[in-house]
Amino acid sequence: MALKKTVLTASGLQAIDAYHRIEQVQLLSKNTMSFNVRSYLTSEKPKFNEVNFSASYSLDGSNPIKQAYEYLKTTPEFAGASDC
Repeated sequence: MALKKTVLTASGLQAIDAYHRIEQVQLLSKNTMSFNVRSYLTSEKPKFNEVNFSASYSLDGSNPIKQAYEYLKTTPEFAGASDC
């Protein structure tokens, strides 16, 4: 699973339809997780950006990776992103 969205990095790079993948999910407590979002120009290219997020999760919900993608879509940076 990954997301596709055009982004503008802090260094001014605009990546059209960039590929964003959640990696290194860590469960910090019974209801908190941390994960990295790595961004790529395409799924085969090296990453050009990495950002860490923290979010709550539910033990009764879907797997933590799916919950991380659901959370990511609620953030301003990834609003409107499409699954790929």
